[in-house]
Amino acid sequence: MRKIALGFVSALVGGAMLVTGAGAASATTTKADTRLYIRSITPNPVVVKKGEETTAYIHVRAGSDVKKVEVSVAPVDGPRTFAAKSVKPLESWRFSVGFTDADAAGKWKATAVAFDDAGKQVATDDAYFAVELAKTKADTRISRFSAEPYKVRKGKSIYFSGRLLVDDDSWEGVRGEKVNVYYRANGSNTWKWVTSATTKWNGKFFAKTKAYRSGWFRASYAGSDELNSSTSRPDYVRVYGSWWRH
Repeated sequence: MRKIALGFVSALVGGAMLVTGAGAASATTTKADTRLYIRSITPNPVVVKKGEETTAYIHVRAGSDVKKVEVSVAPVDGPRTFAAKSVKPLESWRFSVGFTDADAAGKWKATAVAFDDAGKQVATDDAYFAVELAKTKADTRISRFSAEPYKVRKGKSIYFSGRLLVDDDSWEGVRGEKVNVYYRANGSNTWKWVTSATTKWNGKFFAKTKAYRSGWFRASYAGSDELNSSTSRPDYVRVYGSWWRH
């Protein structure tokens, strides 16, 4: 007969989230079958994204004379107070617990406790898993990008400037990052690379190119392992004197 595990957070004791489940009675055997072990915890590690919840599933195997199983989870490094979390009823001695970025990152222990039909504890088992915070990239933006002068004769220089900022609690300049400048001619939908520059200590960058034909310029940062990409607003330059050649 298939066992049905009904899970819920029943208590918060010593900083542990306690999950309980009850199984239907099975056929009577001559010798009590009270085996218990935690078969799996998935996913492992439990990776939590900022502002989101990740559900961990705990699958327990229990003998035929086990009538109830309680599962608690707690960080190994020490007790911690948690708000109660709802647990979805699952089948076949399976339990689920949600984790958010408010939970402790690091090594966790799951403990399963089995009881017989008289309510007596008959077996226990432990298993370990990890909770990790997902690595997130910081947002960036390119501020005050400009292409000067607004009107220039063909063959003369166009000067670019701007500032690459990162959102690190507040917007700050980023040093040592490569920023590319692109050009789109009037009547075209294609952006072509023009030049590049490396940001200074305050995030500022400077570059220049020769003027050939009127069009739009913009700066773009490709991003890194820690920073998101960003693109500036476009800036228009009018070139006079002759047609642009590339």
